[in-house]
Amino acid sequence: MALARGGSGSIDVIEIDAASHGGVDDARDLRERAAFGPAQSRYKVYIIDEAHMVTSHGFNALLKVVEEPPEHVKFIFATTEPEKVLATIRSRTHHYPFHLVPPQRLTTYLEELSEAEGVSLEPGVLSFVTRAGGGSVRDSLSVLDQLISGAGDEGLTYERTAALLGFTDTELLDAVVEAVAATDSATTFAQIDRVMESGHDPRRFIEDLLERYRDLIVLLAVGDRAGGLLPGLPADQVERMRRQAGSYGPSALTHSADVVSRGLAEMTGAVSYRLVLELTCARLLLPTAAGEQGMRHAWTALSVA
Repeated sequence: MALARGGSGSIDVIEIDAASHGGVDDARDLRERAAFGPAQSRYKVYIIDEAHMVTSHGFNALLKVVEEPPEHVKFIFATTEPEKVLATIRSRTHHYPFHLVPPQRLTTYLEELSEAEGVSLEPGVLSFVTRAGGGSVRDSLSVLDQLISGAGDEGLTYERTAALLGFTDTELLDAVVEAVAATDSATTFAQIDRVMESGHDPRRFIEDLLERYRDLIVLLAVGDRAGGLLPGLPADQVERMRRQAGSYGPSALTHSADVVSRGLAEMTGAVSYRLVLELTCARLLLPTAAGEQGMRHAWTALSVA
């Protein structure tokens, strides 16, 4: 109960940040303090956070007490990189992998938290927060806290959140997706120019474009049952995306997602992000069917742009 939310805490649970206390002297100090019994609980629990940051000498200094700990001591090694923990330590511990929190569950929790704090949210804001947090509760809460600290009287707006977190605004994604569907090469390349001139991160843009094609594929595949699979999107945006999905069809959507995914891979180590973006768009403008006609279409798209 003492460690539950809102609990009083316990002096017998000690958290140590290995990033700053991972040396051999810190390990020896911990080993000496572990010999003393708990003050009020059954066990004294040491939580070593960022355990992969403990040095090899530090782990060796801990090895004896981890092999034969006093009956009143429990060690918890928390890490995101278990392969970096000394093998002799890993072999003497139980491994409990924790998975990332699903976006829908995390969004619900953040909604409850925002309501309790009296923070107003526009639809779609929390979808940005959960994506920025990558499924981590701690990282998502950190992102939300930073957004709240800079929010005005109107609360967290969709446009401001997208801008602060570096996500591509919906209008720009809509313009590119609809231009590609209409095989409008001039508009497509004009939007790419807008991406570069407005200071957007090209890699983030292509990630967001791939995410959009994924959402369109889901909408086309499951129809009205897509609500739980597209959490946090405003109703008008979902309806706009339904129309976009209908203008493509399943084959063209899958082709477009594959092309964008390939473009994202080519971003790694690219000398010119703009060049990769333009070549990706040229491929998007190709008909789904390959062949000589498709190549002629690509050259036409480039020459018009």
